[in-house]
Amino acid sequence: MNGGRRAHDPEAIERFAASAYAEVMTVHFHEEDLPEGVLAAGAVAVDTEAMGLNPARDRLCLVQIADGRGDEHLVRFRSESAFDAPRLKAVLSDPERVKIYHFARFDVALIQAYLGVIAGPVYCTKTASRLVRTYTDRHGLKDLTRELLGQEISKQQQSSDWGAPDLSDAQKDYAASDVRYLHALKEKLDERLEREGRMALARACFDFLPHRALLDLAGWGEIDIFAHV
Repeated sequence: MNGGRRAHDPEAIERFAASAYAEVMTVHFHEEDLPEGVLAAGAVAVDTEAMGLNPARDRLCLVQIADGRGDEHLVRFRSESAFDAPRLKAVLSDPERVKIYHFARFDVALIQAYLGVIAGPVYCTKTASRLVRTYTDRHGLKDLTRELLGQEISKQQQSSDWGAPDLSDAQKDYAASDVRYLHALKEKLDERLEREGRMALARACFDFLPHRALLDLAGWGEIDIFAHV
């Protein structure tokens, strides 16, 4: 009888589902550009890692990208990189592909600063969360993934040295996890945006985000140009 209860334990089922999900994922590591034809059509999840949090100062080290169908691709740029990456740039600047981010403002600015393209159209899960999860001030990727998807992600490598000559397996796994769940989060957040009548407002915010990123790069990072004073 006890064995039967354990078999239907929700936490055990969740842990099994998480491990099974992880087993079918493959992380691909590339140098300086994305290989041809590795992404399916449609929206892509995008994230970046840099030497710090100032896109006007801190070098782009890694771009993570996934099409939501199973694999994550990591494109590493070394300190001497010319940041050419024509295939990656073509995907990021494709107007037919929505780019799903968590805190798009930073990633879009960093990509513009180093790769020279506006990586849109934009969807930002953090912005969407702030519009519909008004019952909390916890809008980090870890919190969102836990609440909406029942998945746990580690943030241990968040502040590691992304410019190191060799990235550890832990760094690669962390980087991949930042794009792994974005498609699924978008689906859940879209349901809530529709339910609360805030989808049009969200789209307007997403459309503005590339311009906000350009303001950051131009020196208005901490200034609200819409403020009264």
